[in-house]
Amino acid sequence: MDSQFTDSSLSSVVIPLLKGVVYQESDSQGWNSLLNLQARVRDYVGVLGLVLVLDEAEGYAFLRSNPETVDDTAPKAPRLIARRQLSFPVSLLLALLRKKMAEFDAGGDDTRLVLSRDEVVDLIRIFLPEGTNETRMIDQVDTHLNKIADLGFLRPLRGQDNMFEVRRIVKAFVDAQWLAEFKQRLAAYHGLLTADEGETND
Repeated sequence: MDSQFTDSSLSSVVIPLLKGVVYQESDSQGWNSLLNLQARVRDYVGVLGLVLVLDEAEGYAFLRSNPETVDDTAPKAPRLIARRQLSFPVSLLLALLRKKMAEFDAGGDDTRLVLSRDEVVDLIRIFLPEGTNETRMIDQVDTHLNKIADLGFLRPLRGQDNMFEVRRIVKAFVDAQWLAEFKQRLAAYHGLLTADEGETND
């Protein structure tokens, strides 16, 4: 054990990770400590059945449950990282934001993707049935955006009403497997819409 780093130093790094995502831009000193201690952090959280996900280039880190520790025959241990069941509209918005991030990364040099509420409404509008009440839809989008912001994937910009920065950590959570599973849900959703329209036209 490196005497240069104390147990209190390790605790000061692990505790924020247990609470949520750690961003370089929000706490540069804590971020540097995490980089210096990451080997010890990985060993420590590994005992808890967790893995450290750290993207130094993008500037974020978080803890994820380790699937290799799952044993169906063993007693169920308390889950430290809660699973969140997302509604379909929130899942749809996350998928659309992830797609927008990919297009943004491919087309420019800027590192911050900023969208207005109106731009988000335009993204989701094509997935809604014809005749949807516009005012109600915008109210619902606001609710979904607030939920996504609470999850840490969006950051409302101070002093700029209805403007949001898409956090780059969305790339880590909305991966190929997540998108494949969501694509199946989207197909089922379209099937329900088609059925509803058919009943309406009869």
